[in-house]
Amino acid sequence: MDSSRQTRVRQAFDDFFSPAEPKSESWVLDLFQRTAQTVPAYRKLLRDNGIEPASITTFEDFQRLPLLDKQSYHERYPLPELCRDGTLAGCDMIAVSSGSSGRPTIWPRALEDELHVARRFEQVLVDGFAAGQRATLAVVCFPLGTWVGGLFTQACVRHLAAKGCPITVVAPGNNKAEILRVLPELAPHFEQVVLLGYPPFVKDVVDTGVAKGVDWSAYVIKLVLAGEVFSEQWRDLVSRRAGIADPVRDIASLYGTADSGVLGNETAVSAGIRRFLADRPSLAREIFGDSRLPTLVQYDPASRFFEVHNGTLVFTADGGIPLIRYRIATRAGFSGTTSCWPTALSTVSLPRLVLNCRSSTSSDGRCSRCRSSARTSIRRT
Repeated sequence: MDSSRQTRVRQAFDDFFSPAEPKSESWVLDLFQRTAQTVPAYRKLLRDNGIEPASITTFEDFQRLPLLDKQSYHERYPLPELCRDGTLAGCDMIAVSSGSSGRPTIWPRALEDELHVARRFEQVLVDGFAAGQRATLAVVCFPLGTWVGGLFTQACVRHLAAKGCPITVVAPGNNKAEILRVLPELAPHFEQVVLLGYPPFVKDVVDTGVAKGVDWSAYVIKLVLAGEVFSEQWRDLVSRRAGIADPVRDIASLYGTADSGVLGNETAVSAGIRRFLADRPSLAREIFGDSRLPTLVQYDPASRFFEVHNGTLVFTADGGIPLIRYRIATRAGFSGTTSCWPTALSTVSLPRLVLNCRSSTSSDGRCSRCRSSARTSIRRT
C-alpha cells in the first residue's frame, strides 16, 4: 500500500470539498520545477536542450522553454518515463484520445486529476444549471470504454454528487436506444435532466425522440456538449426541438482534450457574447479575422496556464503526465495578448479564452469519437 498516495488523494478531496481559494502566482514555475525533478522524460528533454532547471525563475525564463507536442515528447519516450518517478503506479486510470490527429494516444491519469477537472463541471452544472439545489438527472451520452469522454464525465459528475449536489448519474453511453429507454422512466423523478455528449449525437437523440413521440419539454432539458464546434443557429434549432427555453443559460459547451481533461467551458456570459457576434458577422470578422465564429469559453488560471504560439494553443497543466508548454492543434487567441500569466489568481472571476477547435471528423464524414453522422450545421476549422 502506498501511504503517500492516500495522503495525496485525501488532500485532493479536501481541496475539492473546500471553497475555491486564490492560488499563488508562482504555481506555474512550481509545477515546472516539480516536473523537472520527478519526470524522467522531461528531465532528459531539458538536458538535451541544455537547460538547467534552476535557471528558470521568471516568466521570461519560462517562455524560453521548448514547446512540447505528441511527436516531440509523448511519442519520443516510454510511457512510464512521462509520469512522475518514471512509473505508472501513481495513475489509476488509462484514457485514450479519439485519434482525430491520426492515431489514438494513451493518457494515464489519477483520481486527483478528475477532481481538478470536476471544478469545470461544477461551474456548468452548479453555477449555471443550479444543480446544487435542483434534483438533477445527468445522462452521460459520450461513448464509454477507453475513450476519454464518457468515463471521465461520469466520474466528475459523481464527484459533484459526493460533494452534496442532488445529482444522480445514469450512463447509457452512445447507445441511443438505451438513452430513450431509461430517460422516460427516470426523468419524472427529477426537476431537470442534463444530457452530456457530442453535439451531433445529442441532436440525433433529440430528433429520434421527437420522431418517437417524446415530449422533451416535459423534462426540463439542459445540454452539456463537447467535441465539436457548433453554430448559434444550431443551438437555437436544438433548443426548439428539445423544448429548451433559454439556449444561452441551458446549453453549455466544454473545451477539453484527453491530454489534460477540460480546459475551459462556456458560461452564460461567453455564450451571450458569441450570440451577439453571430448576429454581426462583419464585427466578428473584424475581431477574429475570420468569417467563422469560434467557440468562446472561460477557464481557471489557477488550474491551466495558456499561451498562444503562431496562432495555436499552448497550455501548461498538471496531470498523470504533467505537461509544460504543450502545443495542441487548436487555433486560439486571447483578447489583446498571446498569454495570460497568472497574476492575482482567482477561481471565481474567470478570463475569457477565444478558441477555434480542431476538427474531429474522419474521412468518411462521421465523428471520430461517437461515429454519428456529422451535421452540416456543425462548424469546423
